[in-house]
Amino acid sequence: MFLQQLVNGIALGSTYALIALGYTMVYGIIALINFAHGEIFMVGAFIGLLMVGVFKFNIFLAMACAMIFCMVLGVVIEFIAYRPLRKSSRLSAFISAIGVSIFLSSLALMVFGANAKGFPDQAFSSRQIHIGDADISTLQLLIIGVSAALMIGLEFIVQKTKIGKAMRATSEDYNTAALMGINVNFVISFTFALGSALAAAGGVLVGMLFNAVSFNMGLMAGLKAFAAAVLGGIGSIPGAMLGGLLLGVTEVFGVAIGYSSYRDAIAFAILVLVLLVRPTGLLGRKVLTKV
Repeated sequence: MFLQQLVNGIALGSTYALIALGYTMVYGIIALINFAHGEIFMVGAFIGLLMVGVFKFNIFLAMACAMIFCMVLGVVIEFIAYRPLRKSSRLSAFISAIGVSIFLSSLALMVFGANAKGFPDQAFSSRQIHIGDADISTLQLLIIGVSAALMIGLEFIVQKTKIGKAMRATSEDYNTAALMGINVNFVISFTFALGSALAAAGGVLVGMLFNAVSFNMGLMAGLKAFAAAVLGGIGSIPGAMLGGLLLGVTEVFGVAIGYSSYRDAIAFAILVLVLLVRPTGLLGRKVLTKV
């Protein structure tokens, strides 16, 4: 059943990677750990569910709506909760992020209730494909394909576009980029929008994969995605992709061999082991600070 578990792990790890990309991009630009990112993932899942269940949109249109909504939400959060604290201590921004996280989860609890909601059957008619002894669902293939397309699109934006060049310049030196005429505020807002859109897509995909959307689904998914970002090297986009896939595959194989009760602990145990050997993560690099 190796192939079966490998596909399961890649599908799960792809969603972790989408969320981890938001963490790593924001940290790479302004050195902020956006702990409200998991709740944006949750909001995206609920928006996708509303689009499918109430407005009867197909899953791709619903995902696009969720991504657009969360892009706006990410920009608003950055403008209200983070921008005024940009020159303050990191602790202030960290506390603000926790406050936003609690606010969004509490709001979702008030609006949608505590019970998990499932996607309707017509959202995506999944069927099984038999390859050897493995039964691979078309839903898993959809998740892997959409995640891969979004990651490739992100890499293209960062490496081949003008705004991507501005993002890389800002991540290298915030103050110098501003002196060179780069609109740093716009770059930061764009980074939040991009990361939030990827998290929303991940939320819709995870909601479909487990057929459950709840107000607290962003907590553990956000922590695991943060672990994936640190594992791959915080600030490294390829590292976030690699870290998410590794965590997903390892978690699924851990469950397959009988450690299902430790599935959440597996991700963090791997993170600790890797950081003991390589503190910068798998693809991270050491940063020299001149004093």
